[in-house]
Amino acid sequence: MRKLILFVRKAVAVNAALAFFAIGGAASVYAEAAPESVPSAEAASTLLTGADVVILGEVHDNALHHLNQAEVLSRIAPRAVVWEMITQEQAEGLTSGTLADAEMTSKALDWAESGWPDFDLYAPVFAAAAPAQQFGALVPRGEARDALEQGVAKYFGERASEFGLDQPLPEAEQSAREADQMANHCNAMPEEMLPVLVDFQRLRDAALARAVDRALTQTGGPVVVITGNGHARLDRGLAVYLKAARPGVQVLSLGQSEGGTIRGTFDVVLDSPAAERPDPCLAFRKG
Repeated sequence: MRKLILFVRKAVAVNAALAFFAIGGAASVYAEAAPESVPSAEAASTLLTGADVVILGEVHDNALHHLNQAEVLSRIAPRAVVWEMITQEQAEGLTSGTLADAEMTSKALDWAESGWPDFDLYAPVFAAAAPAQQFGALVPRGEARDALEQGVAKYFGERASEFGLDQPLPEAEQSAREADQMANHCNAMPEEMLPVLVDFQRLRDAALARAVDRALTQTGGPVVVITGNGHARLDRGLAVYLKAARPGVQVLSLGQSEGGTIRGTFDVVLDSPAAERPDPCLAFRKG
């Protein structure tokens, strides 16, 4: 009976986790921005140019962050672009002609049904990426449920150990990440769900790292990654898994803060005003 109860609770947690990740989480928690802040995308590009891999973070619904990404992309002119927001199959269907047309790109990616913010925000980034080869790293929702139920390392496959996904986090880091997930989701998560959220974040980081590894192998780089600030963090994000598989790779990361605040470790931080958005925790306070 105890095993049955635990199984049911885990299934509920998995379903809830997927619902939250589909909308990017309810809230974000930030600390003060690091002193390596730069005043413009041009200045950021100067510092980031020359690396094998450049990770461009964002707050997903901040239009200025996407304009900055587009400018940095144009200045770096990478051979490959890896996207958090699309699958590898979707990436392979994109052509330079498609990417030059926002409406065509949106339809090709079925963006309206994707759960990501409005495509108008991302259109400049996709257009700037048109000369490069495209790679996707999205873990589809249906597969994500299976991954969380069977274990993310098993789902990831034979290369899980190569990327370090088969290793548990140190106890202190696991606890810190679970606390962050609780705060990021308005302190409204059942405690048993927190390890599920952490596991899924690690899976997405490793999936991004694997896509970058594939892009480097096929194109030789440089590779630019378009992703959220959480995955762009050097202390926790995809760079940790990429360096486990490719110890010699040179990775530089841009974090994009809002109003001078951001959490995590980055090489460069570029600030923009916060986007106007409703209180993401309002729904939890009703009733």
